[in-house]
Amino acid sequence: MKKCFLIMVGMFQLLSIQAQERKIIKAGPEQIEALFLAQNLQLIAERLNVDIADAAVIQARLWNNPVLSLSQVNLWSTDSQREGVDDVIPPLFGSFGKNTEFSVELSQLIRTVGKRRKLVHREKLAKEIALQDFEDVLRGLKVELRKNIHEMIYLQSYLNVLNRQEEVLERLIVSHKAQMSSGNISKNEVLRLQASLLELQSETNETQTEINEMQKMLKILLHAEANVYIEIEDMTGVWLDPENISIVQLLDSTIHRPDVMSYQLQVQYHNRSLAYEKAHRIPDVEIAASYDRYGGVWKNFVGFGVNVELPFFNRNQGNIKTAGIQLEQSRYLAEQQQNMAFQEVMASYNDYVMSYNFYRKIHENEFLVEYETMMDAYVHNLSSKNIGMVEFMDFFDVYKANKQTLLTARKKMNICFEELQYYTGKELRIEN
Repeated sequence: MKKCFLIMVGMFQLLSIQAQERKIIKAGPEQIEALFLAQNLQLIAERLNVDIADAAVIQARLWNNPVLSLSQVNLWSTDSQREGVDDVIPPLFGSFGKNTEFSVELSQLIRTVGKRRKLVHREKLAKEIALQDFEDVLRGLKVELRKNIHEMIYLQSYLNVLNRQEEVLERLIVSHKAQMSSGNISKNEVLRLQASLLELQSETNETQTEINEMQKMLKILLHAEANVYIEIEDMTGVWLDPENISIVQLLDSTIHRPDVMSYQLQVQYHNRSLAYEKAHRIPDVEIAASYDRYGGVWKNFVGFGVNVELPFFNRNQGNIKTAGIQLEQSRYLAEQQQNMAFQEVMASYNDYVMSYNFYRKIHENEFLVEYETMMDAYVHNLSSKNIGMVEFMDFFDVYKANKQTLLTARKKMNICFEELQYYTGKELRIEN
């Protein structure tokens, strides 16, 4: 009895584990993207670079700490050292400090010609650059996610086409085997159907392998658990007509593209850096106040001093020249990035126009819509011997090829649209 109970408990635990092996998430593209924005680890890590740059601004605002130094302290004194001394050095308090000499100095470095202010301005620009770099990473990850979503929708839809064809062939094989037993159909026709089914199953497995790979990439982007299966709901067909897109506005939008703005900010950063390095031609000043106990002529001496580095040899010439070259270099790179953005927008726009027109052409073809009803008709006519096996298989292959062409064209158009948004640097509004 106890053994049976343990077996039942073991089976229950096994069923519970199997039930937990796969969690199916059904969501539309917008829900998937919201999950991505909340959970993507690379995005979270990149966002911390902005906080690091913000901390650098805080650090640049800080003054140098004052320096307190204690020197010339004699920890003991001998009789020979005190010989000839009229007075014994009195203690500071109690018996502490008797016959003890020391010197104390407090100094403060003061940065001249607004070095601290110039450094703060430069670090603020570094923060803006970090923010634009974050936006650029977000833009890149977002387009990668959206491409994967469109690829997944295509694979899921094409897998449904293959599954439907498998169901059709399986039904025909069952009915043809029954007719073959009655002598009404030759064995060759059954073998032909079985060969087609085997070919379909092989393609189904390949498609499922591609889906598994896409699942892996999506789950990495979403930081999802390994046992999650993501099923993306298909989108309704609403697309932006290229005729409603202004090329001039697209090109103008690239000015605000994160990578372009980052390069423009680099110019300002190096300009600030040059001003900061030039400020180092003027040395900083260190002021100090000191107290000396029995170290000189007076028993208690208080004095003040100033330290200034004399810029005879080093006037920061090398760093100034480097900053000037970096400024000139950043200007060339900014111009290059802007030109690259223009070329990318034009190329992606042309790709979208071509893919949109092609998809619209085949999508509006009334003959393609009739393929669904024609499939049922061909199956009925084959079973009724109104058509031959060769004619049926020709239609069967054409049906799959046309479905694949339509799905591929839609995927290509959607991906081209996402790339156009990516290269433009902004979301393009779709009119419903």
